[in-house]
Amino acid sequence: MWRRLGLTAMFALPAIVARLTGTELPSGITVLVYGAGVVASAVLLSWAAEAAQVDISGSLAIAILALIAVLPEYAVDLYFSYTAGGDPTYTQFAAANMTGSNRLLIGIGWPVVAFVGFWALRRARRRGVAESGTRPLVAAGREPVVILARRNRVELAFLAVASAYAFLIPLTRSIAWYDAVVLLALFGAYLWRVTREGRGEPELIGVAADIAVLPQRQRRALVTVLFVAAAAIVVMAAKPFADGLVGTGETLRIDQFLLVQWLAPLSSEAPELIVATIFAWRLHAADGLGMLLSAKVNQWTLLVGSLWVAYTLGGGGGGPLPLDGRQTEEFLLTSAQALLAFAILADRRFGPWDAAAIFGLFVLQFPFPTTDVRLVFSAVYIAVALGLLVRKRRYLPGIFASIWRWERPSAQADEGSSTGAATV
Repeated sequence: MWRRLGLTAMFALPAIVARLTGTELPSGITVLVYGAGVVASAVLLSWAAEAAQVDISGSLAIAILALIAVLPEYAVDLYFSYTAGGDPTYTQFAAANMTGSNRLLIGIGWPVVAFVGFWALRRARRRGVAESGTRPLVAAGREPVVILARRNRVELAFLAVASAYAFLIPLTRSIAWYDAVVLLALFGAYLWRVTREGRGEPELIGVAADIAVLPQRQRRALVTVLFVAAAAIVVMAAKPFADGLVGTGETLRIDQFLLVQWLAPLSSEAPELIVATIFAWRLHAADGLGMLLSAKVNQWTLLVGSLWVAYTLGGGGGGPLPLDGRQTEEFLLTSAQALLAFAILADRRFGPWDAAAIFGLFVLQFPFPTTDVRLVFSAVYIAVALGLLVRKRRYLPGIFASIWRWERPSAQADEGSSTGAATV
């Protein structure tokens, strides 16, 4: 444990030294140095947040874990929004980073967790593993599937509401104060809702598991130190990392919008994706997917709603954060993808074809970064989503009823045992 903690801290050391000494670095080197700091801080935050579940009871622990894990992403995006309040050229980067992080989480994160879980299940079958509960229920010849717990209907309900509201933002071509109020209120309601429902004991892995078994006083002290250290690294690294991305794009004549949209989220969300993938490899793909689902709700409510707040504090004067034509299209595409994601998970099942469809639609967009293609993919997302919602309409009342009706900690989704599907 201590060796891995020290190694992670070493990755952040160049960023700390460069920032404290005021050393000026070339744009490309700046991205590498401070990007490593962002990744290191995200890893430390993930370990600390997971270990903190031992001392934080209830579903709130999972929501806090998902929230803290994406704080580095928030820091970078909020910096862009804050700077845009005084420098309009940065407005596009706030929207770029936000849409990229949201689409990456679903388009890459969800399929990777599912496919790793299916591969782990295949290995378990070869070894003759056939356990119940959160382990696979093996049924030869049947398609494997990730089945979310019944409690995850809460995240699905808030994802649906936030996604429906998000379609209004492209119509106004801006993020205004009332959008911030609605989305931040949704996030507050989500946190309140998850505190009303208990959960079983957390299952920890790696460094987090090692921290969790420490004596209470030592564990809490170490978790606190990790939180403070990671937060300090994020604060120091966010600004130069963000500026370095913009400078690198200008120097190398690469589309700055695309660079900010994909490289920044990939670096800041990598640790979270790794944790979810490890869960899947250990035959707990439902837990990994559930964590990414909670992170999506956090980003789609708190992050988007906070952009206007940061913009205003940075000199926006309380006016709306404007979106140009490209940003509007990206926001529409992101909203459409979120709607499809909800529709696919409406029955709480995520199979190989679902993962392939989400991943395929995400990847196919990259060779054609034009307005027509973005609009066509948005239409495809929406059409498929509406078709799935009609097909799965019997599940919708239960999803939305979960907002005010909660399950006992023992309530789990175990349809796999009755249908014969192999679950992970």
